[in-house]
Amino acid sequence: MDVFLQLQALLTEHQIAYRLLRHEPAGKSEEVAAIRGTAVSQGAKALVCRVKITSNQRKHVLAVFPADKQADLAAIALAAGGKKASLASHEQARELTGCEIGAIPPFSFNRDLALLVDPSLRERHDEIVFNAGRLDASILMRTDDYFRLAQPMQAPFVHP
Repeated sequence: MDVFLQLQALLTEHQIAYRLLRHEPAGKSEEVAAIRGTAVSQGAKALVCRVKITSNQRKHVLAVFPADKQADLAAIALAAGGKKASLASHEQARELTGCEIGAIPPFSFNRDLALLVDPSLRERHDEIVFNAGRLDASILMRTDDYFRLAQPMQAPFVHP
């Protein structure tokens, strides 16, 4: 099942209220926030990171944070129990998430992709919004519902 449908099925199955927003395709946080009519800081941005655990062991992490912030890769590595983190290649990200860069929602449907969320995402808005597995659709949902359903690992990793 594609991520767009999987995401809606997950929310429906758990009886979580959400709004599906259809819009022009956009991948940049500022651009899509303007189209959606939401604050950039409400956006849940998701980055696929590759974390070096040991010299021959790697772990993939989906790092989720407010779209108006910048992620600190060193802090992501530390939170994931590793030494160093880098962004995954477009190909790796697509393989792990089933989505194009810019369309990745803040949920992991792959057991090889750990979910790590910066706690500041919970503190700023009652609702978050994110791309729904495609560049032309977004989901708006309550922040508390997101954290309850996703049950992510949490650690601070955004630049202040």
